[in-house]
Amino acid sequence: MKKSDRDIMEILEAYDTTRSAHSAAQLAGVDPKTVRRYVAARDAGMPVTGPSRRPRIIDDHLPKIEEWVERSKGKVRADIVHERLVALGFDGTERTTRRAVADAKAAWRAGHRRTYRPWITEPGLWMQFDWGEGPKVPGPGGVLRSTLLFCAWLAWSRYRVVIPVWDQTLPTLIACLDATVRRFGGVPTYALTDNPRTVSIDHVAGIPVRHPQIVETARHYGMAVHTCVPFDPESKGGSEATVKIAKADLVPTDANLLPDYTSFADLEAACEQFCATVNARRHRESARIPNEALAEERPRLHTLPSAPHTLALGTTRSVGTDQTIRFGSVRYSTPPGLVGTEVWVRAAGTELVVVADLDAVPQTPDWAENRRGLSEVARHLLSTPGNPRIDPAHYPDHPQEPGGAPKPPVPKARSAAEARFLDLGPGAHTWLVAASAAGTVRIRAKMTAAVELAAFVGAATVDSALSRAAESGRFAEGDLPAIVAHHTATAAETGLVVADEEHSVQPGTAAWAGFGSTRAQARS
Repeated sequence: MKKSDRDIMEILEAYDTTRSAHSAAQLAGVDPKTVRRYVAARDAGMPVTGPSRRPRIIDDHLPKIEEWVERSKGKVRADIVHERLVALGFDGTERTTRRAVADAKAAWRAGHRRTYRPWITEPGLWMQFDWGEGPKVPGPGGVLRSTLLFCAWLAWSRYRVVIPVWDQTLPTLIACLDATVRRFGGVPTYALTDNPRTVSIDHVAGIPVRHPQIVETARHYGMAVHTCVPFDPESKGGSEATVKIAKADLVPTDANLLPDYTSFADLEAACEQFCATVNARRHRESARIPNEALAEERPRLHTLPSAPHTLALGTTRSVGTDQTIRFGSVRYSTPPGLVGTEVWVRAAGTELVVVADLDAVPQTPDWAENRRGLSEVARHLLSTPGNPRIDPAHYPDHPQEPGGAPKPPVPKARSAAEARFLDLGPGAHTWLVAASAAGTVRIRAKMTAAVELAAFVGAATVDSALSRAAESGRFAEGDLPAIVAHHTATAAETGLVVADEEHSVQPGTAAWAGFGSTRAQARS
């Protein structure tokens, strides 16, 4: 039975008076062992009202258990400890060992527990970004491919950005950073991330060595890139939480009942919807709506550069003499005028974007018009090896129609006689192409005759006759004068009857209307 505080006080007072456990027990009406227990607890500085701890068989081995727990940093298993204690002469059960090891681990963790200082952010100072594994979506050719989610957020306003990509190469990372800061409307002072090879290429004495191109990119945008402690995601918990929330809402699982994505465009639309949702609702920690907080933070951000860093445009490729570049073992066409120049290519969803610096082109192409500097010059759907993407519009002078048929030849005069014939008009061009294709003989003599005939009846009349001759395939000696004479004669006549569907020269059947009738028989 537990003693009350008054009873315990009387027991201790009786012992202080008699200095004997038996005498104090008689005065207090308790057992002498109870007196000794309360006195011992008081002398040891322990609370006399708490439960008493009895000696255990494993007490002599506790220092060794604590040594093993300390050496293993709280990870040693209880069964391993029990095996070693048995070798040292311990004859207790494994259950006793497990309890002792659990107590030792709890004490070790209490002394080594990690504490966190709340992060007091300032407007325009920090952003964090990280990568998360996205869902599988159909890629080029309909084959399922893994995707990645680039997740970033502004620490003060809690504004989040999620961008789906196919890979996390350096050009993709820089393109995502450019898109992110442009959504922010400015550039923060610092960017915190993990230690991927695209950011840190090595660690020397615990100091991360930055990738030179990421340093150049950060200098272009006016911010500094920092990395967390290696293998310590807790040092950038904000971006880790953003990745966790994005994956919970975007990656189809049994928990969210999301259907599989049918295309990369569907995943992009889902990410846009996710960002619009989380940035429009009140944040639990800051009690602010991120969209409104970003409007307050934007004046504290640095000014955006007018053009993105060139690495954000993708990887460089040289345009070959066939006006194509190669990306992923596939050829893609480019507009004319870029042969020999260097362009940037990158995959944007299911499309390949080609960007060129028009200021670096020796001669500005006609299609460029008034465009200058970095400009998108071509965009193709991504393809697979063996299936090139060629845009016929990129080859306006090619002797083949877009459908595959050969283009008709264009006559070009190489002598004065040919020039005089071609000057008659487009009908002369059409006649020459058709007559050549038909294998007409003595073409030059007929061309000279047409020019001479035009001197009498006019160039327009002969040109029209040449066009009609080409349409009807009449290329004999007297065909052209006959056509000219016919049209000249009929044009001068008046009251010319033109056949149409209302009149016909075919005999009618009116004479047969009375065949077989009585009147017809009487006449006969």
